[in-house]
Amino acid sequence: MILSPAGTRTTRGFTLLEVVLAVLLLTLLVGMVFGTARSSLALGNTVVTTQNEEMHQQAFFELIGSRLSRLPGNARFDLKSVDSGSQYLSDLTLQNVPMTFTWGGEARTAKAVQLSTVRRRSGFLGIVLRYFEDEILPDSEGTSFSTTSLTDPTPFAEISLLEDVDYFEWQVLDGRTMEWQYDWDLQGRLPLQVELVMKIGARGEELRHVFWIPPKQNPELIARQMMQAGGVPGGGLIPGQPGDGGDGGNDPSAGGGGGVNFPGSGRFGGGRQGGPGGGRQGGPQPPGAGGQSGPAPPSVDIVIPNR
Repeated sequence: MILSPAGTRTTRGFTLLEVVLAVLLLTLLVGMVFGTARSSLALGNTVVTTQNEEMHQQAFFELIGSRLSRLPGNARFDLKSVDSGSQYLSDLTLQNVPMTFTWGGEARTAKAVQLSTVRRRSGFLGIVLRYFEDEILPDSEGTSFSTTSLTDPTPFAEISLLEDVDYFEWQVLDGRTMEWQYDWDLQGRLPLQVELVMKIGARGEELRHVFWIPPKQNPELIARQMMQAGGVPGGGLIPGQPGDGGDGGNDPSAGGGGGVNFPGSGRFGGGRQGGPGGGRQGGPQPPGAGGQSGPAPPSVDIVIPNR
């Protein structure tokens, strides 16, 4: 406080330099607050994005793992890989795995599915899942569909699973030779393991995952072996029902071949009536057991009267 010559009190204000310094300090303080808040928001968005990407990748691996682990014994597994220079393009086809789902409000059944890599304009790859209403792989015993459907199959549905993939490579393990291969076209056999190596984005980490394919029996081969066994099996293919005995042949005392239940039915396949061969009740015998031998039919004496 300064006293004027007249003795009155006067209040001194801030100078221009003090005002400028105060404004600068306030600006710095507000900038630091907003910078911290912006960094926190960016970190939160990064964490959420990373979690979403990891959940997406985990869902993709679970989808592939569930498909491969549930393959039936007669499923067709076909893998083709092509070196396009900087990347490998592959087509993984699964056939004889009927799946029913809703597409466009209508129930559709896909007899074959194909997981393919598609090159994008950005230089990255897109992973798409295609559904085919008809079979697209030739059968070992000949196919009942036209050659055009094999050379140029048209999917009725296509779903994009992954985008911006840097590389996407498959390897399969042959259970007999224990060697890894990049292609698989063996009919009637499934690989023991399937390995997938992929990388999403230019700065993403390499992901490596191994899928197991449990060995399963081919139901077609089982039915064929039963047909070639002694006697023709009857109704034993129905789960939970005992099989009828087969035809005993020309021998009157031979029992018929026993029926075999479908694997997993939990009941024995002992045959019932043996058929024209005279076989008796088969009873609860192990799968494939024939009926017991029956007695020969009674002989009949033919008497020719004297003329």
